Amino acid sequence: MTMWDGFANLVYDDQGGPRGAAQTFSNSMLMLMGRRELDGGAFGLRGMISADPLMGKSGYPELFQTGETADGVHPLIDRQHPHNLLMEAAGTFSWNVERGAVFGYLGVAGEPALGPPAFMDRFSGIDNPEAPLSHHWLDSTHISYGVATAGYVRDGIKLEASAFNGREPDQNRYDVELRRFDSYAARASWNPLPDLSLQLSTGRLASPEQLSPNVAIHRSTASASWNRMLSNSQWQTTFAWGRNDPQREPASNAWLLETAWILDGRHTFFGRAERVAKDDLLLPGEILFGRPFTIGSLSLGYIEDFFRRGNLRIGIGGLVTSYRYPQVLDESYGNRPVSFLLFLRARL
Repeated sequence: MTMWDGFANLVYDDQGGPRGAAQTFSNSMLMLMGRRELDGGAFGLRGMISADPLMGKSGYPELFQTGETADGVHPLIDRQHPHNLLMEAAGTFSWNVERGAVFGYLGVAGEPALGPPAFMDRFSGIDNPEAPLSHHWLDSTHISYGVATAGYVRDGIKLEASAFNGREPDQNRYDVELRRFDSYAARASWNPLPDLSLQLSTGRLASPEQLSPNVAIHRSTASASWNRMLSNSQWQTTFAWGRNDPQREPASNAWLLETAWILDGRHTFFGRAERVAKDDLLLPGEILFGRPFTIGSLSLGYIEDFFRRGNLRIGIGGLVTSYRYPQVLDESYGNRPVSFLLFLRARL
């Protein structure tokens, strides 16, 4: 069996307020998978690439987004970093045992057993061209350069554990940054109903941030995804919580609720609400540097697919985002900025 999936967006991004910016960029992903059945088991290969590095090392504007760096010296603030060219290169195997199966996953680049599916892989989030503000609380480990996972699945319950390289990719988006395994994670998933998936995970990330190499983070996540297939539509909603507990620093939490509904295979409605505690919005020397702030955001969007041929869909869409934050940040961010994106999307 072989399969592929992918998308490419051409986006005009206008982030409001004095710290906002406008930029036209493209983000994309192409995933290839192959699986071969064996006597008593199966073997598979997975690969994923992205053309995101073409947008430049500083990524695209996104108010209140933080994480990683564009130059190895200064943190990215109010910008979303691009993904690396190589997002996944891994092999899988499974072996049937009584009433279940054991499985393994080994990747040069891949995703350890920590967090819900990454936002570009879950149906509720794939059509939103903007990364969640909670990305570094939930699924930032989805590109780990070096990961090994083993697990067991039985009757809708999956248990898995990973050892991996906990350092997030640096600003050099075309290379492969293999390091020794220094981090670990464990995840339990359960499908109590055909339309409901639950997961609970925890892990220790050793030195995840390039700019804070001596800080380890204990991360915990929980999520629930509900998916409903109807005669002419599909609807999925995901609710997720993530908690980062850095070494010698206060812990912080992030909450996410997102939904997507495709009607008649042509109209896509989607939305995302988040509440995130951030302490890295200001640089040293700025007033209130290091103080945590609770940021709320609400995004609503729509896409109309005006062209379809085989598996190819081309659509045009838009997204509007508003924010809530402490009044003390008005001097930096203005009074209630609104951001919007207009985009052309091709999807396989």
